[in-house]
Amino acid sequence: MSLRIAFFCVALAATVPATSAALAQAAATPPTQTAPAAKPAPVAPATTPAAPTATKPATPKPATPGQTAAHQRQTACGAEWRAAKEAGKVPAGQKWPQFWSACNKRLKAQGK
Repeated sequence: MSLRIAFFCVALAATVPATSAALAQAAATPPTQTAPAAKPAPVAPATTPAAPTATKPATPKPATPGQTAAHQRQTACGAEWRAAKEAGKVPAGQKWPQFWSACNKRLKAQGK
């Protein structure tokens, strides 16, 4: 949680009891009488940040065999793309997405 959000939450929490008390008083006042003006509760500035909560870091899930194969194909196609680009063998107008699509299909057909 960012520091700004933490300060906002603390400030909001400080105003909620005062607001609900004012609403309860307004609801209890008969409609023929006017309610006295309620002074809002002073909000103390939050000078110290809230204590960070201890959370466990998320453990990544192991990749599935399909994800592993896709990553290997993308790595292989990326190496081919860089080599073809340096050699000037990329067809005019072809961008990475088109190259990746053709390379991925070719490698899938080869069983990689």
